[in-house]
Amino acid sequence: MTSVSIAKRLLKSTGSQVLLAGLAALVIRLVQASTRWQEERPPEAGELLRQSAPFIGCFWHGRMLLMGHARPRRQAFHLLISGHRDGQFISRAVAHLGVATVAGSSRRGGAEALRGIHKLLQRGDAVGITPDGPRGPRMRAKPGAIKAAQLAGVPILPVSAAISHCRILKTWDGFCIPWPFARGVILWGAPITVPASADAETLEAARQRLESELNRLTAEAESRCGQIRVEPAAESWDGNKQPNKHEARGARA
Repeated sequence: MTSVSIAKRLLKSTGSQVLLAGLAALVIRLVQASTRWQEERPPEAGELLRQSAPFIGCFWHGRMLLMGHARPRRQAFHLLISGHRDGQFISRAVAHLGVATVAGSSRRGGAEALRGIHKLLQRGDAVGITPDGPRGPRMRAKPGAIKAAQLAGVPILPVSAAISHCRILKTWDGFCIPWPFARGVILWGAPITVPASADAETLEAARQRLESELNRLTAEAESRCGQIRVEPAAESWDGNKQPNKHEARGARA
C-alpha cells in the first residue's frame, strides 16, 4: 500500500482529519519559519499588494503548501476549496493558519462559489484559487478564475513557488511536500485583467495567458531551487484527451 493510499484512508475519518490537519498546520509553520525565502514581484503586482487592493491569487494545486509565505498579511484572505474530503482536510488545516475558505469547485457548487467570491472581493478581501483544482488536469487552467475576475472587476495575480528540499508525490497534481530548513523561491506575475464586456474569445485568451504564466513562473522557480520539474498534463482543461494519473514527474530534490 502506498503512502498516498494510506493518506486517503485516513482522510475518510473525521477524527483522523482533525488530527492530521493540526499536524499539517504545524509542519507548514515550521517550513515557513525555517526556510530562507526569496520573493520577487513585478512593479504592478507589488503596488497592488502594497495597497491591499482586492485581487484573485492563482497558483497550481500542487504548490498549495508553499503559498503560506506569499499570502497577504494586512488583508483578509480566503481560499476556494472543494467540498470533497480532500477539500475538508485542507479547510481544517489552513484554519489553524488564519485562512478562511470558500466551498465550491468547477464541478460542484460553482455558481454559489462565484457569488461568495464576488461578495468577498467587493468588500476588499483577497481570494486564492487553484485553477487546475480540484481534480485536474494538472497545471491546466480552468475558466473559473477568469469568470470570477470578470464578475468582480478585480485583477488576477499569478504566483508560483518551489523549494530546494521536498518530496513530489505521484498524485494527479504532483503535490509538493516541503521539508524545513530549505531555500524557497516565490515568484509573482503581472496582473491579468478581464474586462466586464469580454466576449468568449477574450475570456479564452485570458485563460491561456493565466495558464502560460503560471507554468512559466513554476518552471523558473523550480530551476532556481534545483528541483526536478513537474510537467503540465498532456490534456487541456476541457478533457479532450484521457488523463494519465501516474504521469506526474518528480523526486526528492
